[in-house]
Amino acid sequence: MSQPQRPPQSILDKYRGDDFHPLYTTSVTVRGGEAAHGRASGIAMSDDGELHAALRLPVELGGSGGGTNPEQLFAAGYAACFHGALVLLAERAGVAATDAAVTATVSFGRDPVDGLFALTAEINIHLPGVDKALAEELVRNTERLCPYSKMAQGGIHSVVSLTL
Repeated sequence: MSQPQRPPQSILDKYRGDDFHPLYTTSVTVRGGEAAHGRASGIAMSDDGELHAALRLPVELGGSGGGTNPEQLFAAGYAACFHGALVLLAERAGVAATDAAVTATVSFGRDPVDGLFALTAEINIHLPGVDKALAEELVRNTERLCPYSKMAQGGIHSVVSLTL
């Protein structure tokens, strides 16, 4: 088994081009399971087999629990991405961020705009031992770098297609 590797600092080099340039692409497929409903009883599987998760409706939404849910998966992705970007920027600035922690809190709720549903996210960053002004600058720069933050603030390019 190989040792986990940090991404190279060169990942922070600016891209110059006219089109989106993918560096990594993955696909996750969800099937409905017993209830024929992905959110209530689904299975999420990645194309490489590394992710295989039972999806269950949380007790708070009337489900049985006993599995993960889209909000937890989104929160995990957001926190991991933000943490990774923060550590890369801290290293570039010569700051040790070995005890950094990022908590993403995602809420599923009613949308007052259309009466349907929406998500909110709160990101809490813990940077012990880092000067407050420097920590604030690192967080601001991380918000500009982290793709999840950019998506949460400005939306995401999304294409929905039907395959019969």
